Amino acid sequence: MDWQDQGFVLAARRHGESDAILTVLTREHGRHLGIVKGGTGRRQRAVVEVGNAVMAHWHARLSEHLGRFQVELGTPHAALCMADPARLAALSAACATLDAALPEREPHEDVFDDFAALVEQLSRKAVDWPTQYVRWEARLLSSLGFGLDLSQCAVTGEREGLAYVSPKTGRAVTVEAGKLHKDRLLPLPSFLIQGHVKPSRDELVAGLRLTGYFLDRHVFAHAIKPGATEARARLIERLAAK
Repeated sequence: MDWQDQGFVLAARRHGESDAILTVLTREHGRHLGIVKGGTGRRQRAVVEVGNAVMAHWHARLSEHLGRFQVELGTPHAALCMADPARLAALSAACATLDAALPEREPHEDVFDDFAALVEQLSRKAVDWPTQYVRWEARLLSSLGFGLDLSQCAVTGEREGLAYVSPKTGRAVTVEAGKLHKDRLLPLPSFLIQGHVKPSRDELVAGLRLTGYFLDRHVFAHAIKPGATEARARLIERLAAK
């Protein structure tokens, strides 16, 4: 069993004295694990930083084995984000979210390409990267089969005046239709339905809380790895403080 693919490091944990078990999101082979010999050593440590783009070579005697990775550094996204704690928190949160959400060894080329675009936004210090991050989470929910329906009101069918999202159905609700139950509904930031709107800090946090509610409900509640919720909480804290 032997293949080579481009990928992004989602997680790395120590294995033994100097090795690491690496989780890589690859374009053609999905989220894949493997052992990196010397992965926690000085030479390899900078390569396996979470968020880095790598060329991964995986090989094993049998397909069901954990196997071994040999990785070559492509773009050091972790280092490029290091000077900005908020961008680094976003990179870590996105990687942790994918690590928790995606099944092992199941290709999702659309998710890979969308994540690659997000990482480029973070690395290039794009001014609107927080907006792009929230929209990325919304698209990820759709790719996983839990997409939000923000096109029209679930009650009236109207497309104007959308202000809430039903926590049960993930569908939008207008101000008028939701006024009697607004305490039970989730706020809908306007930038998620109007592409030209520049969100405020509070709206960005509201957007993350909205996508986070459905990630918690549909993805993280069933995930084996608990780190994604904490990583997203750190991102929200950073954005709220900006």
